[in-house]
Amino acid sequence: MSTAADRAFDALRAAIVDGELAPGAPLTEVEQAARLGVSRTPVREAFARLIAAGLVTERGPRTLVVSEIEADDVDALFELRTALDEQAARLAARRVANSASVGERFSELAARFAAVDRTALAADDPQRHGYYALVAEFDAALDNSLSSSPYLAAAIQSTRVHLARVRRLARDDDDRLARSAAEHAAIARAIADGDPERAAAATRLHLHEALTSIHTHLPRRGENRQKERA
Repeated sequence: MSTAADRAFDALRAAIVDGELAPGAPLTEVEQAARLGVSRTPVREAFARLIAAGLVTERGPRTLVVSEIEADDVDALFELRTALDEQAARLAARRVANSASVGERFSELAARFAAVDRTALAADDPQRHGYYALVAEFDAALDNSLSSSPYLAAAIQSTRVHLARVRRLARDDDDRLARSAAEHAAIARAIADGDPERAAAATRLHLHEALTSIHTHLPRRGENRQKERA
């Protein structure tokens, strides 16, 4: 059963990933406790977990802010994710030979991603929750295919929240999201076809394109702090 601290952590993490709490935004126990309708104690515990997860930074004594997204950190994250995700795609594609259900699941996901275009995105809510829910389904299918590689699955899970956060920088760019959907469709098709190297190559291309796009949306160093002071 989840505790008040668990619920506060989940709510604050979601607000940070969605951009509701922007990079550099100050966080106080009193304000967040009132916003979430809980006491200060679970919020304090949630803050400690957010600091450990790298989503919140201590800027000074008793001063917490949402961690900024720096270009160097994003580059390092994508270096790691490229290695992890390429191998995950290879392993998922290899599983198709022994599991028809894996192939069917990724074939279905490929078709759904292929149907995503600017018109479909415009029909989504402003935060593009529908599109990102489809991405989450793809991630879950990939996780399920890694049952024999628990360490790889755990490594991917540990970095996923940060990837989701930087992905959201492109949420107002429907052209990029449509291209991303096509890239996901290519990965899913390669997995469904049981082609490990094509799946890895499609993953590498997708992450390269994603990183290139994210750099165009990253705020310049210190920009969030300037906005905060304004």
